[in-house]
Amino acid sequence: MLNVATIGQIIRDERKELGLRQDELAAASGVGLRFLVELERGKPTVQMGKVLDVISALGCELQIKRPDGIVIAGRADAPKKDEAE
Repeated sequence: MLNVATIGQIIRDERKELGLRQDELAAASGVGLRFLVELERGKPTVQMGKVLDVISALGCELQIKRPDGIVIAGRADAPKKDEAE
């Protein structure tokens, strides 16, 4: 199960993989540098909308899966609930 600290670490790892500094990713995401620093540190009260902006700026997406493994959000090619049955 993901938590804010894990998401922050994933974002930090992806940012570094892309060779971006924190200020560059913050600017590309439309968020403040302080927000990005706190997100990468796993601050539990970060704003979800801004988190999604950062994920999008990295070229990544967030998926939501049901316990049965069906993706219900996050991918255009994910099967619809009624298509997967």
